[in-house]
Amino acid sequence: MASGRAKKVLIHPVVLFSIVDAYERRNEEAKRVIGTLLGVVDKGLVEVKSCFGVPHNESADEVAVELEYAKSMYELANKANPKEQIVGWYATGPDVTEHSLLIHEYYSRETNNPIHLTVDTTLKNLKMAYKAYQSVKMGVPEKTEGTIFSQVPCEIKLTASEKVGIDVLQRTKFASKKTVSLISDMQHVTSATDDLSSMLGDVINYIEAVMDGKITADNNVGRELKNFVDAVPKMTPEEFEAMLNSNMQDLLMIVYLSKVCKTQLALGEKLTAVL
Repeated sequence: MASGRAKKVLIHPVVLFSIVDAYERRNEEAKRVIGTLLGVVDKGLVEVKSCFGVPHNESADEVAVELEYAKSMYELANKANPKEQIVGWYATGPDVTEHSLLIHEYYSRETNNPIHLTVDTTLKNLKMAYKAYQSVKMGVPEKTEGTIFSQVPCEIKLTASEKVGIDVLQRTKFASKKTVSLISDMQHVTSATDDLSSMLGDVINYIEAVMDGKITADNNVGRELKNFVDAVPKMTPEEFEAMLNSNMQDLLMIVYLSKVCKTQLALGEKLTAVL
């Protein structure tokens, strides 16, 4: 991990799922679980892509971490994903504890300025909060120095495939039946169109409220809206219709060719059986 403070920490959903899974599978006497965070760093942005748990024993007076296990697991993970490096460690619980500094010192030897991620699996404030920290030295030079954990902004980052999985999970949040069937491609298009229409409605309501003087304009929102409008391709209705028809013809041709291939394969199997 590059030296210097992180500007932001981006966390993939699979990391949080893995942490919760490790917490649910912990030993009965264990109050929390810890583990290693893996990811990449680019220009101050720390992207946490995966993680693995590390066994440890913790009491009121001391903490012991199985360092050899952590090293072995990282070597295996590095073979599968060479680009992912150690970027920090995680611990379940709402706060940074006294033993966190000892564990953090170990990860400081493995990477520069490691991230410490806390995940509140106790749902202290009725939600699973997560926070990211980095350690900062404090005190007078050449005198007694201490270390504090300074919070770093963090947010969830979704890939397209992760977004699909999260949307499916959201459908079971308030349902009594926790299993759902996959929806068709047309249902995906319909759902995405409805979401887009709803978001455009919110944007229009915001713009009208600003123009009517009901709310104060936000320059940041204005810049984002301008970027959004500039990203829309400039074309006439005729050009859009021609592009849509061209794409539709390509899709129909693909469907036709796939059916022809299926027919040829089925015919080939029957001829092989006869001969």
